[in-house]
Amino acid sequence: MGARHIKTAALTANTTTNQKVSDIVKGVIEDVKVNGDKAVRSYSEKFDKWSPESFKLSDSQIQDIISKVSAQTIADIKEAQKNIRTFAEAQRASIKDFEVEIQPGVFLGQRNNPINRAGAYIPGGRYPLLASAHMTILTAKVAGVKHVIACTPPIAGQIPHATIAAAHFAGADEIFLLGGTQAIAAMALGTETMAKVDFIAGPGNAFVAEAKKQLFGEIGIDLLAGPTEVLIIADERADSFTVATDLLSQAEHGPDSPAVLITTSEEVGRETIRYAGEILKKMPTAELAGTSWRDYGEVIVVDSLDEAYELANVYSSEHVQILTQRPREALEKMRNYGALFLGEKTCVSYGDKCIGTNHVLPTRKAGRYTGGLWVGKYLKTQTYQEVVDEKASGEIGRLCGRCSRAENFEGHARSGDLRAHKYLKDEHGWIDEVKIKASL
Repeated sequence: MGARHIKTAALTANTTTNQKVSDIVKGVIEDVKVNGDKAVRSYSEKFDKWSPESFKLSDSQIQDIISKVSAQTIADIKEAQKNIRTFAEAQRASIKDFEVEIQPGVFLGQRNNPINRAGAYIPGGRYPLLASAHMTILTAKVAGVKHVIACTPPIAGQIPHATIAAAHFAGADEIFLLGGTQAIAAMALGTETMAKVDFIAGPGNAFVAEAKKQLFGEIGIDLLAGPTEVLIIADERADSFTVATDLLSQAEHGPDSPAVLITTSEEVGRETIRYAGEILKKMPTAELAGTSWRDYGEVIVVDSLDEAYELANVYSSEHVQILTQRPREALEKMRNYGALFLGEKTCVSYGDKCIGTNHVLPTRKAGRYTGGLWVGKYLKTQTYQEVVDEKASGEIGRLCGRCSRAENFEGHARSGDLRAHKYLKDEHGWIDEVKIKASL
């Protein structure tokens, strides 16, 4: 029978940037480039109604802000950060420098050097996403980044105390209470009071994503984030209430977050739809979650799990949750995703908040060609080479000469010729000609 929808999305996910957003972002970037702090303050006043004496928080301000956070929240931040640090340290340990002697006297090597300065953007907007502080700052610090600047916006004119605490405990070297395009531009370009960074990581709204896109090249970025996505693969034994709960947990991120169920059981699919309707009736974030579920939610019935996995690979969702009898089968069957969540005892929200893996993940089918934020994103894998044997240098020089002339690169060829001449006594007319003419 093939795949069949029993709930179809009312809208198609928009993957293009609104021209108005693009133009606004371009104008802000150009203004910050020319006018620095003055422009940053102007846009902060305009967009966030926020214009403190200094956007950078002093040590005493940070400590005062932390004192307003409950002891339980502080303890939870530290426990979540312990998990994230442990996983990041394991990632760093998996990345090795090496040197190999490919032939006698010829050494090739690889070093993984951390970026010097990084910016971490921690969104505010609808929610104080303090978990993004863990994901961006901690990961950078474990990678060895010397200096991390954290930017997070005020929320409705208020300081997000828990977010500031999370950024501090994650190891931020400087914390700025600044958001939006103006924060991205300030970090990327530098101003009188903010030093330019080399790389920016962290999710954000359409303006933040567009700013990162326009500034890519001036600085490196983690990825271009779109709306949060979740896809669940469920078999006939999956608990429909769990499926509905987990779909809506991600739909509440915003009004345009795709939530998709692919199941081998029509009964599970229809029960999930019924439960979702009931849950939304008293869900505090129903306005957002309900809009996403109505406009972008899908329920698809397939004939087999193999068909489910293949269809999920086409969707290439940010989060893929496996609610089947053999969830680890997905490790072999799935290729395109941001992160996998295996079994009913696991859920996407764990990854979002505290389990230890990173929640900055590819969206809009980018999982086809990249993974999410991890320690390696903050490292530059750089190579080096050294030839210490004269005969080896001469032999490689001969090879270089032939390879270069096959591409009509005469200058490259001559660098190889010179080594072959010096160490193997090869005759090359151009060498003698140049030396003779230069001596006259």
